[in-house]
Amino acid sequence: MKFTFRWFVCFSLGCGFTLIAVEFFQLNSIRYESSPTVQHFQASNCKQPIYVVYGHDIETGYLKHVFETFEAFGFVRGSLNSSTWDVMWAHDYPFKELKSKVKNLTEHQKVNHFPGTGYITNKLDLAKTHSPFIPKAFEMPKQKEELLKYVAKNPDKMFVQKNNEHRGIRIEKFENMNLTKEGTFIQEFIHPPMLIDGHKFDIGVYTIITSVEPLRLYIYNGDILFRFCPVKYHPFDRDNHDKYVVGNDYLPLWEVPSLRKYFNEGGYSMKETFDAYVRSLGKNPSLMWAKLEEAIRSVVLLKEPFIVRLLKNYSSKRNFFEMVRFDFALDENMNVFIMEANMSPNLSSAHFPPNKLIYYQVLYNLFSLVGLGRYTRHLQENMEVSMKNLMVYPDKCSSDACTTCYPSQCQLCSKCLSQEAIHYLKATYIEHRNRQDCKRIFPPPMHFENQSATHYSPDNLLLTLWFKGKCELDKDWC
Repeated sequence: MKFTFRWFVCFSLGCGFTLIAVEFFQLNSIRYESSPTVQHFQASNCKQPIYVVYGHDIETGYLKHVFETFEAFGFVRGSLNSSTWDVMWAHDYPFKELKSKVKNLTEHQKVNHFPGTGYITNKLDLAKTHSPFIPKAFEMPKQKEELLKYVAKNPDKMFVQKNNEHRGIRIEKFENMNLTKEGTFIQEFIHPPMLIDGHKFDIGVYTIITSVEPLRLYIYNGDILFRFCPVKYHPFDRDNHDKYVVGNDYLPLWEVPSLRKYFNEGGYSMKETFDAYVRSLGKNPSLMWAKLEEAIRSVVLLKEPFIVRLLKNYSSKRNFFEMVRFDFALDENMNVFIMEANMSPNLSSAHFPPNKLIYYQVLYNLFSLVGLGRYTRHLQENMEVSMKNLMVYPDKCSSDACTTCYPSQCQLCSKCLSQEAIHYLKATYIEHRNRQDCKRIFPPPMHFENQSATHYSPDNLLLTLWFKGKCELDKDWC
């Protein structure tokens, strides 16, 4: 009887613990299933996030590294006809043919282009931008008279005529240029250019826009793409394009004699190789890189209002990100000039297998920066960052200086932050944590003491002030 009673007590306690465990499991299941991320995955009947692809001839292999990176991040490829995808990778501009699919996206969906970035990547729009970093250009035949006056004042300058819709340039004698041809523009040619071992070259910088209004702008700083003309520049011959145009069959950096020892033998990146070579000439490469960053920053800032205007036609401005490659040329004094910006830059190493590493690294850093890893980790914004992570200017915000929200810094005190500001500050915080080898160039680094922010939009000014406040608390944010 004693044994039976003890057994009964143990049995009862065991049943009680079991019921508690079941209730706990059910409670957590309810909480888990109520999260937006989990609801989305359950609705799509898929345990993994889905990516879809838009473009021409996408099965020919030129997006191979993109597909592999998605798979490495835990994505599975879905159908463009479905609406349950998480990320759309569009090699072609998607806002015309796929307008109905991208106009009213759900909060979690991402597209790798912003509507309106054509204002940056369109050749004519870029060439007509008033910037000291862009060679002077004239739209034909609209600006014919302006061109003639400019040529009369600068008889020694060289010019190229470009078609806005097609690749390729050709230097012509000015008297042979067609000044009445629609869809073309005539642009000043950078001469004499900087040469390495007699070869002209261009510099490709992968640039990432994660937000507009406010603008958040990064470059991939782990490496830079260098491409060389296959034929030496001198003696100059305008009929030989290989002397001054970087084409598909360019000369890779590792075959340039003065650079080979750094890249092949030393194991340095292309950027480090170039920097070592420039230092061997007694010059400082950091000055050139600072100009290059300013060139990108200034052009994107000028184009941001056009992108913002087009974004008003979409349900949210938070669904988009963009990676373009800015291509630069240098003159003999190492002044930098933007040649073009590629909306969907080449990421295929089929032609030059050693480039596979930089393409993988660019994609990995891009995916990390824009938060695609969060899709597989099932993280929500509030799990990664809290309001305490956003607070800046503690002395001012806790003093009588901020009894109102009117002073600019006081707008960043907790009582003054709008929900929209909280959202983009949280997104900014997460990006900073996930930036890897990406370097923020806007808001600009805080050591730009002489940089005027008076021309910034209110949102850009507030984000710049926030970074300044974070920098005062932690130099990692500078």
